[in-house]
Amino acid sequence: MPLRPLSLVILPTMGAVTASQWDSLVDSDQPFLRHAFLHALEASGSVSAATGWEPCHLSVWQDEQLVAAMPMYRKHHSYGEYVFDWGWADALERAGGRYYPKALSAVPFTPVPGARTLIAKHADAQAARALLAEGWREQCAGQALSSWHLLFADEDDVTAWQAQCPELISREGVQFQWRDRGFGDFDGFLASLTSKRRKMIKRERRLVAEQGLQVTRLEGSEITPAAMAHFYRCYTITYHERGRPPYLSQDFFERLRQTMPEALVLVQAYMEGVDGREGHPVAAALYFRGTSTLYGRYWGSEVVADCLHFEACYYQGIEYCLQRGLTLFDPGTQGEHKLVRGFAPQRVRSLHYLRHPGLAAAVAQFCHQEGEQVNAYREAAFQALPFK
Repeated sequence: MPLRPLSLVILPTMGAVTASQWDSLVDSDQPFLRHAFLHALEASGSVSAATGWEPCHLSVWQDEQLVAAMPMYRKHHSYGEYVFDWGWADALERAGGRYYPKALSAVPFTPVPGARTLIAKHADAQAARALLAEGWREQCAGQALSSWHLLFADEDDVTAWQAQCPELISREGVQFQWRDRGFGDFDGFLASLTSKRRKMIKRERRLVAEQGLQVTRLEGSEITPAAMAHFYRCYTITYHERGRPPYLSQDFFERLRQTMPEALVLVQAYMEGVDGREGHPVAAALYFRGTSTLYGRYWGSEVVADCLHFEACYYQGIEYCLQRGLTLFDPGTQGEHKLVRGFAPQRVRSLHYLRHPGLAAAVAQFCHQEGEQVNAYREAAFQALPFK
């Protein structure tokens, strides 16, 4: 009996599909694409029309079976994306056009590279991708959206989309990631570094302890509601220091603690107690883990302490990977300070479809020139790695 044709359905919320259906398409190393994560964003109100993120996820079905999907949102601004297109918006609006709303396929507030197009192994990948392309094109035309953007897709996804839609504009970026080179343990990692950087890291870790701080890790069910609430207080401090409200709500993190605890690792820094009193937490960093990758995501501190950020967000992550057999550590965006601590520059890319031909031509030229500079920077950064 021949298979029925594929059909495209726009999902207005993640609640329109079951977790088992969606997660059957998700790689086990990608916690941010899981139904629980994306649904928590919506159910907590962090992602909604009110916050400028309207869900309109693309899904491809064969009878009652979900065979492909891609998260997508109608965006009314460019906050929370980390691939900056404010200049493009300004150029179109100065020319009399309208840049917002636009369509965006990404994980909100999460600049982590990975597959953005989820396709079942048994499905016709080319046919499914063609239907997804039809979906975002129809959304752009029917909803008067200026553009479609695919952010932080992995190289396989980028290559496949470029073959499917050659008019897509590629934009280059750089992130810093740590990989296990067979170090064995943290001392083995230190032994691979130049003397200068090895001494620097030892001094920074020692300095944290000398300030009366102790660092511990909680995993999965060990993370209590109180521990998560304290983390959230620290998380909000990071935003308030920049004069901005936090993107994510406490309800969002509590939902993750309840629905996907096995993916969570919480680092807490304690200030030693005095006069026999028990110490109390003063800083926290929340990590996510996949099957082979650790992802550093959120951090905050109630105290000002030298090198505590490096300890909680970098060295604890490296140590955890080496102890648990994870081979890749993605600590988050930005920061050349990661380079001298063993995090190598990695290419990241986004793809962009712009309906206005004049803007598309200008952006393509800009991305080409920017890409040459980014690639030169990435090559230079490799030369600055601290390994012997």
